Amino acid sequence: MTLAEKIFDLRKKNGWSQEELAEKCAVSRQSVSKWEQGISDPSTSNLFALAKLFGVSVEELLKEVE
Repeated sequence: MTLAEKIFDLRKKNGWSQEELAEKCAVSRQSVSKWEQGISDPSTSNLFALAKLFGVSVEELLKEVE
């Protein structure tokens, strides 16, 4: 599972829209969309924010699982 897939899955598990996640991370909805499509990756600070919001470690987000 890629970072993009994990962000999408964790967002859905929390019942958040892309807009809601964007607000929580202080980024645009388009940024969240690009993360979920694998077009771009979150910055380091956003990775830490996502990990905290989702209750997982940064390592868990970044580790690719087949």
